[in-house]
Amino acid sequence: MKPKIALVGIDGLRIDLAHGTGAMPTLDKVAAGGKLNSLRMEVPTLSGPGWSTLLTGSTHAQHRVADNKFIGHQLLARPDLLSLAYFADQGTTTMAAAGWPPLVDPADAGPVIWERREQQRAGTHRVIARDGETYGYQLADAQVADHAVATLSAKGPDVSFIYFCDADDEGHVFGPHSSQYAAAMARIENHLSRIYAAIEHRVQALGEDWYLVLTTDHGHVDAGGHGADSEVERASFAAVTRFGGSLEHWPQELAPHQLTPLLLECRAS
Repeated sequence: MKPKIALVGIDGLRIDLAHGTGAMPTLDKVAAGGKLNSLRMEVPTLSGPGWSTLLTGSTHAQHRVADNKFIGHQLLARPDLLSLAYFADQGTTTMAAAGWPPLVDPADAGPVIWERREQQRAGTHRVIARDGETYGYQLADAQVADHAVATLSAKGPDVSFIYFCDADDEGHVFGPHSSQYAAAMARIENHLSRIYAAIEHRVQALGEDWYLVLTTDHGHVDAGGHGADSEVERASFAAVTRFGGSLEHWPQELAPHQLTPLLLECRAS
C-alpha cells in the first residue's frame, strides 16, 4: 500500500509566532513527532510565485509566475503535485481545497492546480473552490476545512492539498503581532486539529500510511505585508509527520522547489 499525502498550505504564516508559542498546538505536534525544515523563499515573496514553486517543484525562472496576476506564466508546462502523482500512477485519487481562486479556479488566474476535468468527472479528482477574496477568508477557510475533513474521512484521497488564508488576510490589515492575527491562527489551529484527527482515525481504523505536511509561502513584516527580501518575509518551513512509517529518508535541508519532488518520492516508496 502506497503512503497517502496531505499537504496543508497556511498562507502568510509567521513560523516564529506559530511554532513553540502555544498558538498552534497541532503544528507543534506535527513538528515534534516528525521533522521541521526551514525553507527560504525566492523573491518576490508573493503568493503567486511562492505557491507555484511549492506546488510544482519549479523555481521562479521555470514557472515564470512573477506576481499574483500570473501574466506570462508557464504553469501549463509545470504540472502540480496532484497532477504529477496521478500521471505517475493513474490509480491515484486526489483532492484540492482552497479559497484563493488562482490556486484552483480555472476561471481565475492560473490555476496552479490543474483542473483535470476528466478525472473530476470520473470521481478520482475532487476540487473544492471557494472565493475568499469576495466573501472573506474566515468563511472560506471554514468551508474548505469542512469539505476537506469530510473528504479525508470518507474517501481518504491518495494526495491532497488543503489551503488556508485567514492569517495572511489579517496580517495584511492588522500586522502579525495583532490580536486579529492571533485569532486567525487560532481558527486555523482548529482546522488543523480536525485534519489531524481525520487522518489519525483512518490510520487507526484502516491501517493506512500517511504523511501530513504543513508549509507556508511567505512571512510578514511586523507592520504587515510582504513581497520584499527581508528574512522574515522569506521565512517558510515544512513540518512533517508520518503516521505508520519512518521519516529516516526525509532530508535535513530542503529548498522550496524540492518539496514537490520529495513528496512524489514519498508517495512512490
